[in-house]
Amino acid sequence: MSERLTAKSEPGGPGDASPPKLLDRVRDAIRTRHYSRRTEVAYVTWIRRYIVFHRKAHPSTLGAPEICAFLTWLATKRQVSASTQNQALAALLFLYEHVLQMPIGQVEHVVRAKQPLRLPVVLSREEVAVVLSHLEGTMWIIGMLLYGSGLRLEECLELRVKDIDFDRNQIMIRRGKGQKDRATTLPAAVIDSLCQHLAEVKRLHSADLADGFGRVALPDALGRKYPHAAVEWGWQFVFPASRICRDPRWGPPSRFHLHASAVQKAIAVAVRRSGIAKRVGPHTMRHYAGFRTMPSDVKGHSRAGGTLLLKAEIRFAAHSA
Repeated sequence: MSERLTAKSEPGGPGDASPPKLLDRVRDAIRTRHYSRRTEVAYVTWIRRYIVFHRKAHPSTLGAPEICAFLTWLATKRQVSASTQNQALAALLFLYEHVLQMPIGQVEHVVRAKQPLRLPVVLSREEVAVVLSHLEGTMWIIGMLLYGSGLRLEECLELRVKDIDFDRNQIMIRRGKGQKDRATTLPAAVIDSLCQHLAEVKRLHSADLADGFGRVALPDALGRKYPHAAVEWGWQFVFPASRICRDPRWGPPSRFHLHASAVQKAIAVAVRRSGIAKRVGPHTMRHYAGFRTMPSDVKGHSRAGGTLLLKAEIRFAAHSA
C-alpha cells in the first residue's frame, strides 16, 4: 500500500514532508466540520473495519460493490441493528465524498438490517424516586438533572459553571444534539445540593491554580481567542474528573469532565438495588410521566416520531397505574 492507514502522532508538523496518513485525513476532515468526538471515533472505527474486511486494500481502489459487500456482511453475518448499519454507511460515504473526493454513486443491492419500531422504557415517578434514593453525592445531582431537566448524559457532563443560572432557575445547553443550544429548567429540589457541590468544585479549582494547573478544555478555537478563559471559574466543568489528565487533542494538562461510564455504572447499581426489572440507563431518566405536560422542544426531543412514541408509552403507563 502506498499510503499507511494509521499514525502514532499527528502529521503536518514543522519539517514534515510526508503526506498525511488516511485516518489522519479522516480525523482532520471531521474536525474541520466540527463533528462531535464520538462521531469521530465511530467513523474512524468503521473505516478501519471496512479496510480490514477487504484485506487491507486501500479504499481508493474500492467502490460501491465493496461497500455493498461490507454492509451486507454486517447485516447477515454480524446481525447488527439497522442504526449500526446506517452509521457504517454514513462513515464510508463521508470517507469517499469528503476525504478521497471520489463520487461513489448509489450503493445498490444491500441487504438492510430491519428497522424495529420500539417503545422507549418509561419509569413511573415512584420508580424514579426509588432509583434516585440509591444514588448519593455527585451521582444523585446528575440523576436529578437527567430526570428533572431532561438532559442527555453528555449534555449534563459537559455543563460549565456559567451555563447554570440560579436567579432564573435555568440551565443553558450549549452545542447539544445537532449542535443546537437550548434552555431548560433547573429543578428546585437540586439547587441546594448543587450549590454545595459547586463550592467544592471551586475549592478544587483554587487548589489546581495554586499548583500551577487549573486549566480546562475549551471548544474549538476559544482558547486562542480568549487566552485566559481556560483557567476562569465560569468555564470550569460542573462535574470535573477526579484527576488531571493530558488529552491529545487539548494539549497541556487539564481537568476534563467526569467520564460517562462512571454515571452509567452508578445508575446500573442503583437500578439493581432498587429491584426494578426494566432495562434502565441514564437516558431512561428523561422518559418520565411528567413529560406529557412539557413541550418537546424544552426536553430536547425535536424528532416527532420519537416524541410520539414516548407519549404513547406514557399514556399506557398512566392508564396501567
